[in-house]
Amino acid sequence: MREYETTFIVQPEISEEGCQELLARVDQVLERSGAARLLHDDQGKRRLAYEIHDFQKGRYVTCYFLDEGKAVKPLERALRLEESVLRFLTVLKTDEVVDVEARKLAAVEEERVRAERARERREREAEEERARQEAARTAAAEAEARAQA
Repeated sequence: MREYETTFIVQPEISEEGCQELLARVDQVLERSGAARLLHDDQGKRRLAYEIHDFQKGRYVTCYFLDEGKAVKPLERALRLEESVLRFLTVLKTDEVVDVEARKLAAVEEERVRAERARERREREAEEERARQEAARTAAAEAEARAQA
């Protein structure tokens, strides 16, 4: 078995539910192809190096899976057809995974840790957004007060 990693960039305004549905479709493609999904790593929204389809930010997600190579084409085809996916790339991470069960167990723990980090990051981003909105409201109120004075 080989270990692959597919990283894809999703439109930034996709909802949490929409992203979960996309990951469920990715899991279905992998399952139909006989691959074993290890974990999904949602890395959150990041600024893109260049604009893609009028988007300056994107949500980065990486999917790790074990396969003999048969699942790569169907997975990339599904991602190509998905409108919310801006870009994707699949690479061979490990050429030969000797102890598949040990790798699966390690992936479960790794996914738990990454999910906790993602939750903390989402909370931090939400707090930053609330702070930006409050600052904008304060600035607008100050401008209005100056205009009335």
